[in-house]
Amino acid sequence: MEKKQFQAESKKLLDLMIHSIYTHKEIFLRELVSNASDAVDKLAYLALTDDKVGLSRSDFSIWIKADKDARTLTISDNGIGMTKDELENNLGVIARSGSLQFKQDLNPEEHPDVDIIGQFGVGFYSAFMVSDTVTVKSRAYGSDQAYCWESSGADGYTIAECDKEDVGTEIIMKLKEDTEDDRYSQFLDSYRLRNLIKKYSDYIRYPIRMEVEKTRRKEQPADAPEDAKPEWETYREEEVLNSMVPLWQRNKDQVTEEEKNDFYKEQFGDFEDPLLSFQVSVEGAVTYKALLYVPARTPYDFYTREYQKGLALYSSGVMIMEKCADLLPEHFRFVRGVVDSQDLSLNLSREMLQQTKELKVISNNLEKKIKSELLKLQVNDKKKYETFYRAFGLQLKYGVVADYGAHKEKLRDLLLFQTSQGEEMTTLSDYVVRMKDEQPFIYYAAGEAAEQIAKLPQAERIAARGYEILYLTDEIDEFTLQILGAQEGKSFKSINDDDALPETEEEKALAQKQTEENKDVLDFVKETLGDKIKEARISKKLVSHPVCMTTDGPLSLGMERYLNQAKGEGDPREIVAPRILELNPNSTAFTALRTAVTEDVEKAKKYTEILYNQALLIANLPIEDPARYADLVCSLMQ
Repeated sequence: MEKKQFQAESKKLLDLMIHSIYTHKEIFLRELVSNASDAVDKLAYLALTDDKVGLSRSDFSIWIKADKDARTLTISDNGIGMTKDELENNLGVIARSGSLQFKQDLNPEEHPDVDIIGQFGVGFYSAFMVSDTVTVKSRAYGSDQAYCWESSGADGYTIAECDKEDVGTEIIMKLKEDTEDDRYSQFLDSYRLRNLIKKYSDYIRYPIRMEVEKTRRKEQPADAPEDAKPEWETYREEEVLNSMVPLWQRNKDQVTEEEKNDFYKEQFGDFEDPLLSFQVSVEGAVTYKALLYVPARTPYDFYTREYQKGLALYSSGVMIMEKCADLLPEHFRFVRGVVDSQDLSLNLSREMLQQTKELKVISNNLEKKIKSELLKLQVNDKKKYETFYRAFGLQLKYGVVADYGAHKEKLRDLLLFQTSQGEEMTTLSDYVVRMKDEQPFIYYAAGEAAEQIAKLPQAERIAARGYEILYLTDEIDEFTLQILGAQEGKSFKSINDDDALPETEEEKALAQKQTEENKDVLDFVKETLGDKIKEARISKKLVSHPVCMTTDGPLSLGMERYLNQAKGEGDPREIVAPRILELNPNSTAFTALRTAVTEDVEKAKKYTEILYNQALLIANLPIEDPARYADLVCSLMQ
């Protein structure tokens, strides 16, 4: 039998495909099953107008058969089959696609929903990644003669007549021998095959059948004694490996909440139901369907480099990418789910997107949909939204700060904050609604916990006016407010700022007088503490408390902590905000300090150190020498 040669370009492409195009060898199964599905699709469409086909949709199937002894894996279908010329044209010329030609020949007005997977013309040759020899037996619909195409790779192929009882195609792969690097025998294992079908081809619309080995308990004879040991036997049974119709392809009213939750837990390995799920169906410039989920809690590795964002990407029910990161913006990286579109432009291997125009459209639409669903949850079920926010609010804040605030307007309405009004969290819009008419700013204070912030000495004068204070408990919060800039015309103001409350001329004059009268005390405190502080000041913020620690300039103590934690490993530089020790001239502690500066310098030094350490404690900063601080306090108790 004469061996025919591939075209020169085809030889090069075949070699490239076997060694370069596909990232994982297991992809061959997805490609061949997709081709089989296409073949069945073609005959199924013809059956709609040709009564001679004699098959209904329920009659079509794809079969997989593994023979460990012969080292062969067979994939067969009862689809349209191929004539001798079609075998020559479709398999002898690499990158020519019979599926694409079939689709082009159909009238789109008569068949608007024709969805053919294998339009790339190269997927068949992925079989050579795992096979020494590939044999294709095919009998075309309407023909009595079958033909056999066989090849061992780039050296060429043969075509000859053969016997095949039914219409359809059968691909027989003689698998390569195992090597140190590759175990080809895995593709003869029924468990492995079942997993690969589930992973890549679970939503092929026709049943994928395979005979699998099972065990069962033998039936006991009627006269067997009661204590007879049970006996087991093995048997083989044909099983359908795929679920065929994905949830996201059904109408919303046909999918129960329980079904969506079960799918989520099975697909994404979560033991807990998702907090939120929703389906998306879009027809237009890009047609796609999606099923998206928001987890109920933060994944353990969510804020690590190991976490991979992305949605599972399908093309006509065939998985293309397990996690397509480009489908989600970084601020919504917690969303899980699947997207299925037949409009995506894919590369030869179907493992990567060839261009991103359609993907960008889908991504932008999904971003809007996710925000819309979260806002809906915020309005309809505030407690549930707070649960979501406790899990992923930090990610939203990172999104506000990222890219110099490019996404801030998309995320602003999703943010929540604790406030001095109570335990319930609030949006910025709701805060503005509650503001008093004369209130000049949206006030905020930062700390590790709401309870600690509420006790800050600086908060006393703001609270006395009845003004609500945002409690910033995440270290990124102050950066977030800086990026947001304002809310509905009201700017944000730290309770630490000297101008947090408008001053009358009398108040300004009094503050200036107190500073001048106590200059000697302030100079003494600065001289005693040295480089530990930039300056000692008479405070405008303190009411009943004697001391507090603030900073000079835009860098707050909270920002200092965040930047030091965020800097790269091995960076020895420590970021330190210039510290200001503020003293209350109306407190008894300041009176005692002033007297000691005049009468007992050593005692004045002790008072200064104690006040400094108290300010550190109130600001939740570490005391440099706790033992010395304890000794200083005890020395005053004599």
